[in-house]
Amino acid sequence: MARRRAPISIDGETVQPGERRTVQLDVAQLYTHTPVGMPVHVAHGRRDGPVLCLSAAVHGDEINGIEIIRRVLALPQLRRLRGTLLAVPIVNVFGVLAQTRYLPDRRDLNRSFPGSPTGSLAARLANLFVRQVLERASYAIDLHTGAAHRTNLPQIRANLDDPEALRLARAFAAPVIINADLRDGSLRHAADERGIPVLLYEAGEALRFDEDSIRLGVRGIVGAMRELGMLPRVKRKPPRRPVQVETTRWVRAESSGILRTTVQLGHRVCAGEQLGHIADPFGEGETEVAADFDGIVIGRTNLPLIHEGDALFHVARVRHLGRALEVVEQLSEPPGG
Repeated sequence: MARRRAPISIDGETVQPGERRTVQLDVAQLYTHTPVGMPVHVAHGRRDGPVLCLSAAVHGDEINGIEIIRRVLALPQLRRLRGTLLAVPIVNVFGVLAQTRYLPDRRDLNRSFPGSPTGSLAARLANLFVRQVLERASYAIDLHTGAAHRTNLPQIRANLDDPEALRLARAFAAPVIINADLRDGSLRHAADERGIPVLLYEAGEALRFDEDSIRLGVRGIVGAMRELGMLPRVKRKPPRRPVQVETTRWVRAESSGILRTTVQLGHRVCAGEQLGHIADPFGEGETEVAADFDGIVIGRTNLPLIHEGDALFHVARVRHLGRALEVVEQLSEPPGG
């Protein structure tokens, strides 16, 4: 007789195998005495498998991930789930309510992990997430976007020196994957310290839904879950292998003025190629913005009003530019399967 899988417990609530439930973690109260909670949706499969944590809106204005998680939870394939899915579409509840990156005390939650039960509001929120969610996970995928007025080409950032993180990043199949350094206080750093392979998905712009980025995010999570054996594999043409990025660099403004952009996200550029122009409001002076090296544009500002030193274009140096552009073309394809 097959051994029955054990239930999972979060904050004192028990979820049985084959059950799905949303658990509300008590975060704090507003000064109006209104309670604030962090919702955690638990899908506990009947059969053994990994525990995958999906998180979004660690920065409260980065909302693409909320929609990605909503669509993942609606997938009919989850009826055949192996293992457990812990989905937290809104980690920074305060930031989402205020449509801001930060918490009410202006702290960045993604610089506050693993937190403390007796620290600042950010530290307490981070500690709650780590204790109740992250420490139960075998793997994690954290969903982000660019900052305000800044768009990112869909990309995965991970510790690619970790074979499990690299395997998961390739299965996610974003156009590019970046071997990104860990930042102190980040969710990714807290996961890495606990031996949990984690991917950070960056795509789109703050406070905007980007349909291509959302579709690719859903497709990437499904691909990662299939790679982990959490969902059945299907016979279909495999996605093009992502292109691994060696280095990235922001091209910054050498003067203040009004920016006219001449390249789009995913555009292949050569060293010295024009990316845009900065001019004064009267058109009396104009400065060309050019690429420092051959690469692909993976991020850019959307705000044309520029100060000297502002970050304008994020360019990744890649070995195989042609293959990178082929992978970018997948953005318009539906998630499928």
